[in-house]
Amino acid sequence: MTDTAIIESDATTTAAAYRLTGVTKDYSRGGKRVRALAGVDLEIAVGEFVTIQGPTGGGKSTLLQLLGALDQPTSGSVVLGETDLAAASARALGDVRARDIGFVFQGFNLIPTLTAAENVDMGLEPLGLDKAERASRVADALDRVGLAERADHRPGELSGGQQQRVAIARAIAKRPRVLLADEPTGNLDESMRDEILRVLEGLHADGLTLVVVTHDSAVAARANRRLRLAKGQVTVSSR
Repeated sequence: MTDTAIIESDATTTAAAYRLTGVTKDYSRGGKRVRALAGVDLEIAVGEFVTIQGPTGGGKSTLLQLLGALDQPTSGSVVLGETDLAAASARALGDVRARDIGFVFQGFNLIPTLTAAENVDMGLEPLGLDKAERASRVADALDRVGLAERADHRPGELSGGQQQRVAIARAIAKRPRVLLADEPTGNLDESMRDEILRVLEGLHADGLTLVVVTHDSAVAARANRRLRLAKGQVTVSSR
């Protein structure tokens, strides 16, 4: 194994949020086996901000799905905290997604008929919280992304950057271990991209672990560590 040895972090925190060991992922396409990930070994420290770049088809989406407990590897282990997602049951994976992992995507995935606060509240439904706790978390999450005053606005009344901030608020309201983002600035212009970068950097400063897939070098430049994923293997990108 050449480029897939565990990559050391420059983060000051040594505890691992994720530990991947010998991770492979195969798919069957047209009767042929396609290897999306090829023996990935990787640690991501608690509180680290990591970006992942690489060519289309290099395995980025597959890796994010494994980190997000949306899929399981063909072989190897994907440990989040003390839980091996590769060996967990479907029910356990659902619990991990509901409680421990926040997701942000390129598309904002907001319900247009609901207000910002109602969209954020939707992310709390699986947690079984009482009404007062849900309201408190919604208000806190919107405040953290700078949208407390827009809580009653619907997506159509918000800019693209504001809609993405609502999506981030929905992800962090559950108070997850990690935030996974797939091209979170991909639909935004430069000024709106900077809005999202400021929010992400604020969350990182508060200690949240961030893993961001991005084609945007301006986003990648803000990370503790820039990884490159190509042909199913992880390497360190140049700074």
